[in-house]
Amino acid sequence: MLNRLSAPPAGAEGEYESVGGSRALDLEQLLAAARRQARVVGFAAAVGGLLGLAYAISATPLYTATTDLLIDSQKDKTELSASIAELTFDTGAIDSQVEVLKSEKIALAVIAALSLTHDPEFMGARGTPIGQALAALRSTLDFVGWFVSRERSVAEADENLQRAAIDQLRAGLEVRRIAHTYVLAIDYTSPDRVKSATIANAFGEAYLNDQLDGKFEATRRAAGWLQSRIAELKQQSIDSDLAVQKFKADKGIVVTGGDRPGLMSDQQLTQINEQMVLARADTGRAEARYQQIEDLINSGRVGASVPDSLANPVITDLREKYLAASKMEAQLEGKLGPQHLQVINLKNEMQEFERLISEELRRIAESYRSDAEVARDKEQSLALELSGLVGENAGTNQTLVQLRELEREADTYRNLYQVFMQRYQEALQQQSFPVTEARVITAATPPRAPSAPRRGTIVALSLLLGAMVGGGLGALREYRDRVFRVAADVREGLGLDFLGLLQAVKATVTDKAEAESPVVPGETQTADALLRYSIDHPLSQFTETLRSAKVAIDLSLAAQRSKVIGVVSALPNEGKSTLAKNLASLLAHLGASCLLIDGDLRNPGLTLAIARHAEVGLLEVVRGERSLGETTMLEGDSGLKFLPTVIVKRQQHPSEVLASPGMRALFGEAGRSFEYVIVDLPPLGPVVDVRAAAQQFDAFLLIVEWGRTPRALAQELLSDAALANKCVGVIYNKVDIDRVNLYESYGSTDYYYYGYGAYYHRERA
Repeated sequence: MLNRLSAPPAGAEGEYESVGGSRALDLEQLLAAARRQARVVGFAAAVGGLLGLAYAISATPLYTATTDLLIDSQKDKTELSASIAELTFDTGAIDSQVEVLKSEKIALAVIAALSLTHDPEFMGARGTPIGQALAALRSTLDFVGWFVSRERSVAEADENLQRAAIDQLRAGLEVRRIAHTYVLAIDYTSPDRVKSATIANAFGEAYLNDQLDGKFEATRRAAGWLQSRIAELKQQSIDSDLAVQKFKADKGIVVTGGDRPGLMSDQQLTQINEQMVLARADTGRAEARYQQIEDLINSGRVGASVPDSLANPVITDLREKYLAASKMEAQLEGKLGPQHLQVINLKNEMQEFERLISEELRRIAESYRSDAEVARDKEQSLALELSGLVGENAGTNQTLVQLRELEREADTYRNLYQVFMQRYQEALQQQSFPVTEARVITAATPPRAPSAPRRGTIVALSLLLGAMVGGGLGALREYRDRVFRVAADVREGLGLDFLGLLQAVKATVTDKAEAESPVVPGETQTADALLRYSIDHPLSQFTETLRSAKVAIDLSLAAQRSKVIGVVSALPNEGKSTLAKNLASLLAHLGASCLLIDGDLRNPGLTLAIARHAEVGLLEVVRGERSLGETTMLEGDSGLKFLPTVIVKRQQHPSEVLASPGMRALFGEAGRSFEYVIVDLPPLGPVVDVRAAAQQFDAFLLIVEWGRTPRALAQELLSDAALANKCVGVIYNKVDIDRVNLYESYGSTDYYYYGYGAYYHRERA
């Protein structure tokens, strides 16, 4: 079986999609398409290469000279030559310098420096041949100029000449930044190698001079502006200082020391505030001591103490006596018991000591209370004094705010005045010593070799472009290739069996003597060897395909003794008559009784090819004027019987003849004498004869010319169910065997046709 390379039908029209269809293309299909279109691609690439080579050989050589400029972004920012507004040379700034080099101002400077408008060689090279041709065409089509005289003044002529020089200069100029550096390359290209270097260096010099002029002009304008601004700032600084002094005098503000001015009451307020803080601390300590000793007295703890009690000799002596009595009482109580008189006396002494200590502590507490009252009175006195001062200074705070605002304004004007004076001095120095951040690091020299045309690159690109054009043409041809190529086109597109393919063979008259032999009445005379190819080459692939068709007919009509087979094609000149003759000759040569009928009543080409001398035939039999035996002719080599069609007068309704009862009677009579009745019918596309007489036939054999018959046409012609159901299969005719494997898939039967040669022989039997 054969596999199809193109996609299945899509849409109501039954059209196939080729490249880019509904079936995904794989690598094998793409490689096959590339092999099929290799000649187109190769031819287009060769044409492109030849055109590129011709251009490379005939083109005028051009020379490119380069001047390198360094934009120095690392110079000392504090030097005297620093500009007023320093330029940070980032990417945007470098790109800006590129545009400056391309500007019209620089171009005019170069033209003036080299007098290019008076250089006939430079001005004569203006424009390409295409551009000159377009200019001439525009001049020719200037209809207004035909009727209106355009006299130009000397100034206009000079301006036009200068404009032309600028255009010519820009055409050969290229300014580029080298990688991510601060180096700019100025390339100029022209046919003169020396002039290329001269113009490239002139661009560098013009750029440096423009930078110096720009620096000088900017510094001069800045100095003038600074001078006028300094005078204003000086007067504003003096006025602001006078305003501060006058405000102090009016408000009685004096400097109390330090760097911050203020009122005398401010210092007093600060001192009293500090004393107030100390008084509050003393009051807190006194009250805490008094509260502590009060708690001690109320608790009755003799052993507890306060700082002053530790230094009191009375309390110390009483505590020692108390401790001695307590110790002795504890010893005697253990020996004599708690009810002993001496133990009771010691306890009474201890109580007396506690009373005396409590009285002494009350005296100390009284002194603590007195200290707390004194501290509290002092705090209250300071609080009254502080509140009075705060009330007095409440109105002076607004005065201080106004003073500070005036002082800030005065400081601002004073600082601005100092800064502007400093920058003015720097501007004066730079005006007398201007420098630029750019410098030439490599001067252009006359190039040794031309930069264009690059013959190898041009030829390679031309080949590539030609190959791309060829690829596009090949892709278009693949898309437009909607004809029958492989077996799958028949099976999937038409739903029919594929019976094989017939190789395109070249056959002429087999023998001159045979072609010029005398005509024998009742016998055919075949001068074209192609019409008897199956007899002369029984072991060829051509004949093997016809055997495949016989097998298909036998299997399809196995129950019938006699088989009426119509051989049809979609279009004329697809080889159906040749195939019908060879099939019939093969059947007869195999021993079967076979009748071949030329059923093309419009163009009986088969009769003209093998029975030109016939006088009666099919029409006479159908009309009943002659019998079948009287009109048939014999092919001597195979025993084939042939019923010709002799057209004396054009038939007005040939389809009616094929569908007539006389034709049905003819087939019935032939069926009693012949096993096979092969009828060469008209093509399906131009006429309706076959569709009108389809009921007369047992089966049809469709012949398709390989690579020519459109698939959509065959689908449309076989839309008639009566015709499609009787079609036993399709045979490809005129197949280019050498190109079959370009369309067949790997693994299909016909893909390996080159290996079948041992089984096929073209030698005559």
